[in-house]
Amino acid sequence: MFKAIKQAPPDNPKIDRFPCSKCGALLTFKPGTQHLVCDYCGEQNQIEDRLEVIQEYDFHQALVELARAKPAVGIAQIQCDACGAGFKFANNVHAGECPFCGTAIVTGTAQTKPITPKSLLPFKINEQQAKQEFKRWLKGLWFAPSKVKKYTDDDAKLKGVYIPYWTYDSDTETRYFGARGDVYYVNQEVQTVREGRVIYETRQVPQIQWTPVQGRVARFFDDVLVGASTSLPRQILDQLEPWDLANLVPYNESYLSGFTSEYYQVNLDQGFDNAKRKMESVIYQDIAFDIGGDQQRIDQFNTQHSNTTYKHCLLPVWSAAFRYQQKAYHFIINGRTGQVQGERPYSYWKIGFAIFFGVIVLVGLLIAMERAGVMQDVRGY
Repeated sequence: MFKAIKQAPPDNPKIDRFPCSKCGALLTFKPGTQHLVCDYCGEQNQIEDRLEVIQEYDFHQALVELARAKPAVGIAQIQCDACGAGFKFANNVHAGECPFCGTAIVTGTAQTKPITPKSLLPFKINEQQAKQEFKRWLKGLWFAPSKVKKYTDDDAKLKGVYIPYWTYDSDTETRYFGARGDVYYVNQEVQTVREGRVIYETRQVPQIQWTPVQGRVARFFDDVLVGASTSLPRQILDQLEPWDLANLVPYNESYLSGFTSEYYQVNLDQGFDNAKRKMESVIYQDIAFDIGGDQQRIDQFNTQHSNTTYKHCLLPVWSAAFRYQQKAYHFIINGRTGQVQGERPYSYWKIGFAIFFGVIVLVGLLIAMERAGVMQDVRGY
């Protein structure tokens, strides 16, 4: 029985809170551990392992269920138990802090999205460790404005966010038509000038013989990862790979306490379209290898997908942004490995100086070679 998709429940959201067993204050997850920690008394509460199996779900059946599902309700009002304030998270967020008192709040996802996350990777590096990786990365940027590098000295707060992802498995079979190019050589007489005289030489010139080919390649793709968030630039998210998906744990709200967590904004079918583009780049290489020869030409190919499955999971990132000359630059740190990716400005003064310095060095080198007689020997060859 297919259980990945749930109908939208009533408007009142399910809210998870994690009180300290010692003082009653709310606990937050401590990265790199399996504990919820109390910021007031230091008590640590163990997060119990869940023995649920992380499953793959049938992609095509999910599309059918989604078409039948009732529309999800909008973002519901949240009541903070700590201060009594009522508020709403942003449309793409289901875990974060109360904007009035800072209390960590985690809401369920079923009331807004028909597919709920079934697994996640907990944060492995903490904010301080992420800051160090962030500063190291910024200081290593070439041609970055000095004001940007001074940003590393600021006590900038990073934001810990669980980003929604889809993973897709698929059996693929691809029929292709193209041509194999085999290089061969022919003798050709060419005219050249040597020591002031025109002479004729016979040289071997490469030619390509093209042979029409067609064939079939097959490949199974496992866990093709597609970011389902639109709040961060996709090209940056994609560069945070690889992720240690073998260490996914069953979804547990405890890991979200103290962090922001997003709903997916890229739907299941849209995510698969992105996954297929990733698969096609690999399939293209498979076809080229299958054609063989010295060069390959791929004129047409058609891929059939079967046994396609998916998972919906959450992956951890630390994010930061700053403004420079009226433009925002985003930076993201992989919450498992510390790998940093981001947008960056360039100092055109530094680039211009580097080009100018390079020209000066090149001119000096040519002058030195001229004086040493090297250039004369080269021209007289």
